[in-house]
Amino acid sequence: MQTIPVFYCPQMSVESGGYSPSASKPERVVADWQSAGLPIEIRDFAPASVADLSHVHCPEYVNGVLAGEITNGHGNTNQKVSKSCLLTVGSFMAAAVEAAGHGFVACSPTSGFHHASYDSGRSFCTFNGLMAAAWKTLARDWSVAIIDCDAHFGDGTQNIISHKKLHDRVHHWTYGRDIPAAFEWARFETQINRFVETFLAESNAGPRIVFYQAGADVHVDDPLGPGESGMCDSEMRQRDRLIFELCRTHHLPVVWNLAGGYQRDELGGIPKVLKLHRATMEECVRCFLTAR
Repeated sequence: MQTIPVFYCPQMSVESGGYSPSASKPERVVADWQSAGLPIEIRDFAPASVADLSHVHCPEYVNGVLAGEITNGHGNTNQKVSKSCLLTVGSFMAAAVEAAGHGFVACSPTSGFHHASYDSGRSFCTFNGLMAAAWKTLARDWSVAIIDCDAHFGDGTQNIISHKKLHDRVHHWTYGRDIPAAFEWARFETQINRFVETFLAESNAGPRIVFYQAGADVHVDDPLGPGESGMCDSEMRQRDRLIFELCRTHHLPVVWNLAGGYQRDELGGIPKVLKLHRATMEECVRCFLTAR
């Protein structure tokens, strides 16, 4: 393995018409990684189908959003925005298949998943790509661990796990629920280690995979983040290193994505968010390419 596979196409990026820059992040993030000379390989993929989404969402919700009859996670009925979600979900699903098939790592430069529940979307999340990919992976008799380091509780993910009765096969750790008080590195490290140990002990003896949301909104300066109890730059890099190294040590394939990040400069750009996502890719490269 000489490059990190990144499942991306330009059509994934759209202007959402709302507050969040996440829908347009893929293009900017991938361009930043390429400008930095990081060893990534862009891979093609198929969009998610209505059937893929309907495994984990109410079919009436899926069809209503795509027809422009139900609002998407950005609070509008713009079909260009909604249909781009078929690509973001497809990207994450393809990355999961790649990592599971080759036992290493893959990246989906996507956001907007974990608040999408069985029959609704909100908070910039329309369809739950984590759970669509989990369903596809479970069909191949894999067990799934989701480490959600977005700043907010992955309530939509938890809702689908409960609705589909997947508690025994999808293990879910989410920063917004499991780190409710002020951030302390030692407590975070202990929780992540225990979560991985529990996953290894309690999941089926067959193959396992980790989905990692490397959210940039846990940063101390993020306007939608945890404020003074958030992570600084070095702690976020340490977070990424911890999770990637745990996966490598335990031979767990890992798929990661971008999740949230809302810092803007005076011109409305997102250079700070790009820097944080670049650090995650740098740690991914260090762990799976350089350190091998």
